[in-house]
Amino acid sequence: MQFTKMHGLGNCYIYVDMFKQTFDEDKLSPLAIEVSDRNKGIGSDGMILVCPSEIAPVKMRVFNSDGSEAKNCGNGLRCVAKFAYEHGYVNDKTFQIETLGGLVEATVHVEGDRVHTVSVDMGEPILAREQIPMLGDQQDQVVAEPFQLDDTQLEVTAVSMGNPHAVMFVEKIEEAPVDSVGPKMEKDERFPDWVNVEFVEVVSRNELHFRVWERGSGITQACGTGACAAVVAAVLNGHCQKGEEVIVHLLGGDLTITWQENGHVLMKGAAEIICEGVFGRK
Repeated sequence: MQFTKMHGLGNCYIYVDMFKQTFDEDKLSPLAIEVSDRNKGIGSDGMILVCPSEIAPVKMRVFNSDGSEAKNCGNGLRCVAKFAYEHGYVNDKTFQIETLGGLVEATVHVEGDRVHTVSVDMGEPILAREQIPMLGDQQDQVVAEPFQLDDTQLEVTAVSMGNPHAVMFVEKIEEAPVDSVGPKMEKDERFPDWVNVEFVEVVSRNELHFRVWERGSGITQACGTGACAAVVAAVLNGHCQKGEEVIVHLLGGDLTITWQENGHVLMKGAAEIICEGVFGRK
């Protein structure tokens, strides 16, 4: 299998060009587990397929490191946009990408013949409880809702960016219980499809610190959809202003997120190639 390893702010995936290769459907999940293994595989947060599409120039399929398939991935979208443009699968600098979560629009920012950064219109956030989905009989939107987890009382704001997110605000990001609360909340029965868990420290109305426990992958360097959800949650809780750019500091670097007045969330950040190679054993 020919592959390209890429990262968006340290959120690294193995990218497979499905314009040139094909694999049996039942082998994709086991393959994602195998290549993601950092000791016996290539090592990554998962595997992303860059595929032909019937409704867009390119399609993205995302497999987490545990083999589960995700609906969306913000950092993955930027890398897929760079991959598609630099491999000649798209000619326009602005184009659509099909995902399981719907169509998204990407714009590549090119220096010479290389893509330097990518802006992605992530569409409108989904805020209705049943569409996230999250169980419960409280109000339709989940904003600073009390959430009892074992002996800990938390406040959760739930947002879907094509995949579900539970956002919590903390005083100090260094003390956020990412590795203890994260895995418990990820598979809590109140989230039927599991959930990505975000911890956010508000620095100012235009700046946030961010940590994440990703559904199916655990702690990662960055999560693009999570950063978008964090800004939406910050606006809903009165910490940030709709229509203004917000710098989100992730472990792997910074993203610029704007919840625009038209309701769409715009994400801008880098996408980088790490290496290319062939994976397989004789």
